[in-house]
Order: sequence, then structure tokens, then C-alpha cells
Amino acid sequence: MKVLIANKFYFKNGGSEIVMFQERDFLNSEKVDVIDFSMADERNLPSEQASYFVSKRSYSAVGKLEKLKASLSLIHSVEAVKRFGSLLDDARPDIVHCHNIYHQLTPSIIGVAAERKIPVVMTLHDYKPICPVYTRLRNGEPCSACATGNFESVLKYRCVDGSFTKSFVLWLEARFQTWKRSYEQVAQFIAPSRFMFDSARLRFPDSQITYIANGIDASKIIPAESDSGYVIYFGRLSAEKGVKTLLRAHAASGQAWPLVIAGTGPLSQELITNFPDAKFLGHIQGADLQHAIAAASIVVVPSEWYENSPLSVLEAMAYGKPIIASRIGGIPELVVDGVTGVLFEPGDIKVLQREIIALIGDQEKRGRLGKAARTRVETNFSLKRHNKELLSLYVRLCSSP
Repeated sequence: MKVLIANKFYFKNGGSEIVMFQERDFLNSEKVDVIDFSMADERNLPSEQASYFVSKRSYSAVGKLEKLKASLSLIHSVEAVKRFGSLLDDARPDIVHCHNIYHQLTPSIIGVAAERKIPVVMTLHDYKPICPVYTRLRNGEPCSACATGNFESVLKYRCVDGSFTKSFVLWLEARFQTWKRSYEQVAQFIAPSRFMFDSARLRFPDSQITYIANGIDASKIIPAESDSGYVIYFGRLSAEKGVKTLLRAHAASGQAWPLVIAGTGPLSQELITNFPDAKFLGHIQGADLQHAIAAASIVVVPSEWYENSPLSVLEAMAYGKPIIASRIGGIPELVVDGVTGVLFEPGDIKVLQREIIALIGDQEKRGRLGKAARTRVETNFSLKRHNKELLSLYVRLCSSP
């Protein structure tokens, strides 16, 4: 079997790339021929197909002409379509698996594979097919106005930074892909959470969507037998992640518990300036991040958007950490309230503060929740199980007439 994997980044840029590389490693271990399609970038890992990758593209153009060209290319990339077609003809894969292909590669490449009768699988890492701005947020609040294909709402509410022009570009992109029927040509969408499955079915038939939970190899993580008494958040520092809510809860508690923040993002400087009593580690990875998680007493995931299936939660569970998380999106599918952690309503500072204080003061409960979290991730969210279900899907699609 030959599998072509398409993703706009060919380095570990975020959660979608982590999932992609995990699957790629598995396929290689199963002696499956893996073909890569991505964007050229100096951070890329080596690939035998690098000569087919599209040119590196940035959307921070300054001049009006450059901005216009950039806007048109994120809607439909002539270069991506041409190079992708050449790669398909030369490599002749049995199946194409698309991950994060928006803007730099564009969903137009789906039709290129469909024309050649090659089945396309697409993992829904976010809500882009049902929300032009991909987050399902309007003015910072969860929204479903576009979910059934009524993309005009993005214009009505100016969902992109309050800008009609920026919103118009993403509306045009959504309408163009609808006209091209790009997503309708996907053989199977993979929904990593039940919540994503239910979201996708607002626009697509159930038969076009397969639920395959994200997985993690917990065998490579040894839970710490003790902790250092601090609370940690690790992830992107942006509004929808709710990190400001956590910092406000920390400030309101009179710093009764140490708080560590690991990550960067658009809110980095604002948060560092306004919340000096928290410890900001910036962007850390590898052994440094592993140590920071292992030594923590509690992991907090205070998201205020429809999280899909965050790998940060699975990682915390693998470390045997109790998790205090927002009751939103796919998070309740991972964190069982009162069993592996505690759930609270998004944005509720008082309840978050109360739950942290209660748990930080109860070592026995932390240990009990943490052990249950570890057992749950081993049983329900193993990488082995994820990979087995993925390969089964490939085989089914390749054998279909």
C-alpha cells in the first residue's frame, strides 16, 4: 500500500503535525510506502518528495498588490494543484490523507486526487470545513452560525478581527470550495472526538465521517511518584485558550498556589506584564517540558472554545496528573468529572479558583485522580488503538469499488 500524506507544515508546528508524524512513523513500521506533500520551509524534516513541495508562502504581505495575490492564493493555489498532480502521477499512491492543508496547499488538491479516482481521507483537526475562521468563535464566544453552510454569517458579524475585508476573503474561500465541491469529494473525514463528529454531521452525512480518537504512547512516559506543589498550564497563549481566566483566578487567590505557564502566543507580552506573580517559562519542549509536567501537582486546561481532542490533555493523563478543565467541546470525553479530574464552566474564575485550592490541598485525591487518568489514557486513548483503526480505514477504502 502507498499512502500520500499532505500537510502544509513538514515539521512539528502543532498538534496536527504531532498526530501526522505519529501516523507516518506507524505506517513506516508497517512497511507501508509513505509519500509526502507539504510546503518548503527551512524547518522541514528531510523528505524524498521535497522537490514537489510548494513554495514557502507568507500572508503578511505589505503592498496592496501583494496582499491581493496572497488572498487569491489562499483560496486556490495553482502551484499546489500542479505540483500535487505531478506527484500523484509519478508516485501513484493508493490513498491520500490530508491533515492541515488550508491556505498554503488549499482544499483544491482534494479534487486533483478525486479526478484520478484516489480516495481521500481528511482529519478534522479543526472546524474549517464548517467555519470559515476555523475556531467557531464570534467576538470571543462559541458560535455555530456557519455550521450548515450559511457562510454569509462571517460577513454579517465580521468574524475576522472585526474586519469586513478579512472576513470577505475567508467567506470567498469557503464559497469557492463549496462551488468546487472540494469537501464533498472526501471519501472519509476522521473526527478525533465525538464532539467533532457531531459538529461535522451538521454539514456532511454520517456515512462520510469516521470517529477515530487521538492516541498517545503512554508506555514512553513514566508517571512521577511525587509533585512539587505547583499548577501548570502548557499550550498556546491566546484568548480562546482561556489562560487569562486561569491567571485571574491565580491573582484573586492571593497567590495561594504557585502557577507555571509554559508556551507562547499573541497574548504573551500582555500576560507577562499584567500577571507578574505567575512564572512564565516561554516556549519549552522536549525534556524541559516533560520535567515541567512531571513535577506539577495539577494541570489546568481552561479553554473557552470548542476544543476538539487536545493532545495536552492526553499527555497530562499519561503523566498521571489530575486535570482541571473546562466543560466544553471534546474535553469532557477525555476528562471524567470526579474520576480523572474536575470540570468547570468555561470562564468561571471563582469556581476554577475554588477547585484548584481544594485539589492542591488534597494530596490523596490528586493521587487517586491521577492514577485513574493514567489508566483511562492507556485503556481508551492508546496510540496503538488509534493506528489500528486508521489502517483499517485505509484498507476498507482501498478495497471499495
